[in-house]
Amino acid sequence: MYESGKLIGFARLVTDMATFAYLADVFILKEHRGKGLSKWLISVIQSHPELQGLRRWMLGTRDAHGLYEQFGWTVLTEETRQRFMQKHFPDAYQP
Repeated sequence: MYESGKLIGFARLVTDMATFAYLADVFILKEHRGKGLSKWLISVIQSHPELQGLRRWMLGTRDAHGLYEQFGWTVLTEETRQRFMQKHFPDAYQP
């Protein structure tokens, strides 16, 4: 997402284009927030024709639950949490 040639927002979607998508790195620069741009960005991503029919979409968020809930996202159920695992390296970017 650009304004006058400058990047003001971004999102990355990692998908196999068949069953699964992981939404990551969603941001809008602070000075451009409150204008509905994040809602627009999520709407455009979710409505893309090539992404229709995927069985599962996942994301991680620290503080934007309310935004995603407006688009049908829900917190993982206990059953779902029991099915997924992770490898987490919290210090991966530390020198």
